This record gives sequence, C-alpha cells and structure tokens, in this order.
Amino acid sequence: HAGGGWGYEGRAGGFLRRRAEADMDLEKYCREFMRRDRLGAHLGIEMGVEHGAIAATMTVAKHHLNGAGSVHGGAIFTLADIAFAAACNSAGQLALAVNTQLTFMKPAAEGTRLVARVRELARSRRLGHYTVEVSTAEGDRVAVFQGTAYVKTEAISPYFAG
Repeated sequence: HAGGGWGYEGRAGGFLRRRAEADMDLEKYCREFMRRDRLGAHLGIEMGVEHGAIAATMTVAKHHLNGAGSVHGGAIFTLADIAFAAACNSAGQLALAVNTQLTFMKPAAEGTRLVARVRELARSRRLGHYTVEVSTAEGDRVAVFQGTAYVKTEAISPYFAG
C-alpha cells in the first residue's frame, strides 16, 4: 500500500510502519482520535498501541450490560467500530464505513476487560477491508467484526483541528 499510515498485521504478517501525516506518531494519533470520539469517551473506551498496532479497550461496567446481564451487543460493536475507524483513517485520508458485520462468539460479564485488535486485510486507493477481533484480556474471543471503508480524497487533518 503506497502512501502514509500505519500498518496492521496483514497477509504477510508482522507489523509495518508507514508514515502518518507529517510527524504524527501512532500514540499521538490514538490520543487525538479518542479526543474527537465523544461516544467512545462516554463509554469508557481507551485506545493505544499494542505490539505496534492500534488496540481499543473497554472494561465492561453496569451501563454496558443488556437485560440478560452480559455485555450489550451495541457496546461490543462500538468498541470494534472505533478500532476499525482509527485503523481506516490512520493513513491520513478520511475513510468512512460502507459495510460492517459483527459475529458474537461468547458473552462477557461485568468487570471483563475487552480488547479490540485490528487487522488490515487489503487496502486500495478507494477501499479498505479490515477484521477486528474482540477478545477478553485473557485472549478468549468474544466477537469478530468485519468492515469495509470507502477512502475519500480529502485529508483527515481538518477533522483533527480544534
């Protein structure tokens, strides 16, 4: 993939660092991305770098629970979607979801720390395809998210201003 951005574990394996806009490093990008994501902040989602790639985390609290007492599917989707959005936009171009799917594997209870890890499957000039695995901190898979993003020609930087 030509151009800027940060790589994710892909088909060839390993992590590849590409240049983000100007001198923005991945940690700074994650902080700025979450500063702008109001829903993520409201839900207690945090983002950082884990093994050279973006990882979003959330500890399941009472307000994340559904009527059955396990984490609400919408909370899991939001965690995965935020990680997906951060990955799609890290190349410096505005990218917006055009299709997503989430498959639930097992429930998670209150107090469980969930981690969403992104894998870029393919990216062209206009489309990016990603998988996000949501697991417990112990590594038990809770859900798998698949998403496709449309990559626009405009830069992401104006959205990070102010």
